[in-house]
Amino acid sequence: MYRLLLRVMFLVPPERIHHLVFAALRAATAFPPSRALLNRLLVSNDPILRSTVFGVDFPAPLGLAAGFDKNATGADAWGAMGFGFAEIGTVTAQAQPGNPAPRLFRLPADRALINRMGFNNEGAAAAAARLHARRRPTVPIGANIGKTKIVEPEHAAADYATSARLLGPLADFVVVNVSSPNTPGLRDLQAVESLRPLLRAVLDTVEVPVLVKIAPDLSDDDIDAVADLAVELGLAGIVATNTTIGRDGLASDTARVAEIGAGGLSGPPVADRSLEVLRRLYARVGDQLVLVSVGGIETVDQAWERIRAGASLLQGYTGFIYGGLLWTRHIHRGLAQKLRDNGYASLAEAVGSDHTARA
Repeated sequence: MYRLLLRVMFLVPPERIHHLVFAALRAATAFPPSRALLNRLLVSNDPILRSTVFGVDFPAPLGLAAGFDKNATGADAWGAMGFGFAEIGTVTAQAQPGNPAPRLFRLPADRALINRMGFNNEGAAAAAARLHARRRPTVPIGANIGKTKIVEPEHAAADYATSARLLGPLADFVVVNVSSPNTPGLRDLQAVESLRPLLRAVLDTVEVPVLVKIAPDLSDDDIDAVADLAVELGLAGIVATNTTIGRDGLASDTARVAEIGAGGLSGPPVADRSLEVLRRLYARVGDQLVLVSVGGIETVDQAWERIRAGASLLQGYTGFIYGGLLWTRHIHRGLAQKLRDNGYASLAEAVGSDHTARA
């Protein structure tokens, strides 16, 4: 039934249907009877899935990745949708319109998306006001912060610190996004010499856990360098990975992909590299940092593989688009069964178990 509905929704331009569906979700969760119904249908309250990660209690491991709820307008909705947590943003210190439309594209043959949104958002102050007005927090909320486009790189640290100061006290954790391909020069901030002062500025500004989000397109040496820096500075963890600028191995029509042009590719095409990065990070710093795995997770088996590879938490966005409302329940119920079938008493016991077995 959802596949049929998806075909209908795909007749509407991607960004427009996003706004329509998001508005419907917010309305449904704002009305107590429908909210209660959604909780019964979508939320998995299995205690085996609960975990405490960097001091925060997560009722379930699969969260909503940044990009869907850019302005924190749905911060109270995601728990009822079955997510164990959510990241709002990416938020920048100053409001900005983002890149010109069209800027969001579907690749149905690959169950993928390409976006070049460009951090369109209403600014950190507006998002902070919404977080402050939350009435019924049900799951942890992270604030994903990025660089304002017009800010020069030499002022990036102060720009990130402004967002952190506004959002940090109202969020459960902060994620420093230096890996979107859609803001010119942003990925250059992943270089250690640029990243160190930026992360230090955020750490000095907030008291909540701070994580950094990296790109799948980094070289292995650069991944190691960022991981070592994260440990050196005392970050809580790393979110791996963002979207990719690569286009290899797509089933979609080559001419159509070329016509779409630049942007970050998400969904199954990034899954293999995202898993590779996760394994590398865990082997290097897994006992010192929390790893959040995002990129191409669609199935229970994939989610279970990420847990065993070292992820304490998971995130999805494209999988939610193509999987529908029951996707989170399906993943969480499947993970609970995997844990019991393999003799684990908790999710935390299974994290990194592939590495332990090989050792």
